[in-house]
Amino acid sequence: MQESDMSEIYQHIPHPHIELRKAAGPSKTMDQIPLDHPNPVVRLNSRLGLGITTAVGTMWCAYIFTAITLVSAPSAFRSANALIIVAWIAQTFLQLVLLPVIIVGQNIQAKAADKRAADTYADADAVLHEALAIQKHLEAQDKAIGELLERVGALGATK
Repeated sequence: MQESDMSEIYQHIPHPHIELRKAAGPSKTMDQIPLDHPNPVVRLNSRLGLGITTAVGTMWCAYIFTAITLVSAPSAFRSANALIIVAWIAQTFLQLVLLPVIIVGQNIQAKAADKRAADTYADADAVLHEALAIQKHLEAQDKAIGELLERVGALGATK
């Protein structure tokens, strides 16, 4: 078996996704917002939604909303009406205060997801490089095996 015969046994063809992955990089939460969408209404809505979410999704906003809800608290409790007190707690306090707190939590989770995506991307890149190194190692082995087979064949031909 000739050295050229060994290269005919296996021909490495890289997967097309490898180049796409290198060009794109890891996916991040911000990548999901269509700020470059061709439709101006979609762009406006995305920017507006992102701006409001960014503003409301802070603990400072939670503190402000708490202060706003406390303005109506005395009259709700003075009424001594259980329905009004429960309605104030559920519809005023919980909804206004929990909204920004939940958004803050979601922002933290999104950052953690982005970090996991970047770590997974780096892991996949490392595995890819290792696989390519293995491929080169196998090619070197194929060459060495081809040379050994040539020598064995030559020894057999001389006998």
